[in-house]
Amino acid sequence: MSQHLLLLLILLSLLLLHNPISASPIIQKFKEAPQFYNSADCPPIDDSDDDVAAKPIFCSRRAVHVAMTLDAAYIRGSVAAVLSVLQHSSCPENIVFHFVASASADASSLRATISSSFPYLDFTVYVFNVSSVSRLISSSIRSALDCPLNYARSYLADLLPPCVRRVVYLDSDLILVDDIAKLAATDLGRDSVLAAPEYCNANFTSYFTSTFWSNPTLSLTFADRKACYFNTGVMVIDLSRWRGGAYTSRIEEWMAMQKRMRIYELGSLPPFLLVFAGLIKPVNHRWNQHGLGGDNFRGLCRDLHPGPVSLLHWSGKGKPWARLDAGRPCPLDALWAPYDLLQTPFALDS
Repeated sequence: MSQHLLLLLILLSLLLLHNPISASPIIQKFKEAPQFYNSADCPPIDDSDDDVAAKPIFCSRRAVHVAMTLDAAYIRGSVAAVLSVLQHSSCPENIVFHFVASASADASSLRATISSSFPYLDFTVYVFNVSSVSRLISSSIRSALDCPLNYARSYLADLLPPCVRRVVYLDSDLILVDDIAKLAATDLGRDSVLAAPEYCNANFTSYFTSTFWSNPTLSLTFADRKACYFNTGVMVIDLSRWRGGAYTSRIEEWMAMQKRMRIYELGSLPPFLLVFAGLIKPVNHRWNQHGLGGDNFRGLCRDLHPGPVSLLHWSGKGKPWARLDAGRPCPLDALWAPYDLLQTPFALDS
């Protein structure tokens, strides 16, 4: 009997080694960021036209509205990004953040993390029910790109209140080194829905499969456009025009097409290109020095593109916090490190 009990204990120990109880996500602790204040010439936020808004800033046209996704895997990057936005803003008190979290995430924990690091921040966390988009997602070249939360940017017009008419969407793996108000003030002209840096030297045809280009109907999608690649990690979006043009439905139509026949390989980007490429308002490249995370396979180190820099973006497989923790950082990861508010066990308060 004792031998059977001993054998059972050994088997249980082996199971725990392979499936430890402590495998549940560890809640990271972050330091509190310093508070940054408006300059003397910042406009007052008193122009809300929504009487139900808890605070005027959440519906103000004078405020800079920033949208980001929020999850446990990228929370460290999100906190760093928020700090960089506030630190380099001339009017940090006039910025409001709209965070989107998956319905399956611990939204209260994510909310508490942001509040503890930025107790003065005006922000809201919106819950994104991923069931509607999950059925439309096709597998891509990298599993991380298949996360339903990556598609939340397509639903901002539905998630954010109607009084929010313009928003700057930012990925969580970037930092700003310039005033975000400059980007938010981008002139969208009379009919453009979004603005982003364009990269017309990129091989645009590579973003779609041979099945797409060989189909006589599909290949005419870009016939009347000068279609160029743009990165969806940094965009200025006119939500009023988006809502009026039902652009979420247009993106979903292409995702449904992808389910029937494989026309692209790269996650949430191609549907945006199919709907918007050649129709966006170009923004100076300084606002998205992207690709610093390397490619989607190896995540090798990369240099900056030539020219001035207002935003550094670690798009690609490699993330600066992961490479720093592993002791194998790329040279440019040192530019991200000063914005890292992670409270390590050995950190001393200054």
